[in-house]
Amino acid sequence: MTKTIILLFLTLIGLSSNAQSTQELLGFDFEGVKLSGILNFPRDKEPKGIVLIVHGDGKTNAVAGNWWYDVRNAIAKAGYATFMWDKTGCGNSEGTYKNGRPVESEALEVIAAINNLKKSKIKGSHKIGLWGISRAGWINPIVIDKFNDIDFWISVSGVDDDETFKYLLEQNLRINGHPKDSINLMVNEWHNGILLSRGGASYKYYLSTTKNLQNNKFWQKITNGGINEKSYYEYQKVLQNSTLDKETELPLYVENFDQILSRIDIPVLALFGEADMTVDWKKTKKLYEKTLESKTDLTVELFPNCNHNMWQCSTGGIYELQDDNKDYVRCDGFLDLITNWLKELK
Repeated sequence: MTKTIILLFLTLIGLSSNAQSTQELLGFDFEGVKLSGILNFPRDKEPKGIVLIVHGDGKTNAVAGNWWYDVRNAIAKAGYATFMWDKTGCGNSEGTYKNGRPVESEALEVIAAINNLKKSKIKGSHKIGLWGISRAGWINPIVIDKFNDIDFWISVSGVDDDETFKYLLEQNLRINGHPKDSINLMVNEWHNGILLSRGGASYKYYLSTTKNLQNNKFWQKITNGGINEKSYYEYQKVLQNSTLDKETELPLYVENFDQILSRIDIPVLALFGEADMTVDWKKTKKLYEKTLESKTDLTVELFPNCNHNMWQCSTGGIYELQDDNKDYVRCDGFLDLITNWLKELK
C-alpha cells in the first residue's frame, strides 16, 4: 500500500462521524532511519498535550492497520493528541526489524519521537504522556527516568522485572489441559534450554535436551513450527549479552528495574486484565504498589474476564487471543476509564 493510499485511507477515517480526532502522517529520524508515524488531534480544540502510544513486543503495522484506534479516540475525547509509529523495518518505516532488540534502544526511540514533536513545535508537545502495553512496561519507565519531562504514564498489562515467557508457557499449557507434572517438565526444558544456549550449546544439542517441548503442539503453535537454527543462534547472542537474575536464573531485560520505578514521581494509571495469561499481572501489580505508591499518584484498575490485550475473554489464553473468528469486545469500562482519568489530570 503506497503512502498516498494510506494517507487517503486515514483521512477518510479521521473525517468519519464517529471520530473524535483528525489525523495526519508524521515521520521522524532515529539512528539514521526514517520512522513512519501518525498524529491524532482532538476535533475543534487545542490539545492539552500529546500521548505517545508505545507498542509491546513484535513487529507492527500500526499506521496502515490503524492500530489502537479506539484507544486513541478515547484519549482524544479527553482533549489530548496522540502520536503512534511503526518500529524500524515495519510498515512504512525504514531499516530492518530485529528480534531481541535491547529495551534501552527502544526507550531511546521514544525519546527521539518526543524530541521531534517538540522541535517541530507540534501542538500539545508542551505536555507529554506515555501510553504503553506489555513490553512497553519496561520501555516507558526508562523513558521517564532518562527524559525527566514526562507528565504522566498509562501502563496497560505491564510487566514486572522478570522474563515473562515462563508465566505464559505455564498458564497456557494449563489452559490447554496438560497435567502439572507435564507442565513442570516442559517449563524445565525451556528454562534449561535458555541456560544451555547462554552457555554456548549448539543448536543440535539444544534440540536433544528439549524433545518434549519441541513435540508439544502449543510450543509449535507459538514458535511457528519450532525455533529454527538461525533464530536459535540469533537469540543465543541476545542471551549471552544479558544478565541473569540471581534468584530465578532468567534473563533481566532491565537491570535494577525496581529502582527505576521507585524514582518515578508522576501520575500513573495501571490497568490489568484478570485473565491475562501472557504476563503475570499479579506480580506486576505488587511491584507497582511497592515502588510507586509512596511517591506517585498511582491508580490501579482490574478488569475481570479480560485478556492481555484488554479484550473480553473466556480463558485469556493465546489460542483465544489469536482466534480470527472471535468477536473482539473491549473490557467493560476500559476506554471510559482512560478518558475520565485523563480529564481529571491537572
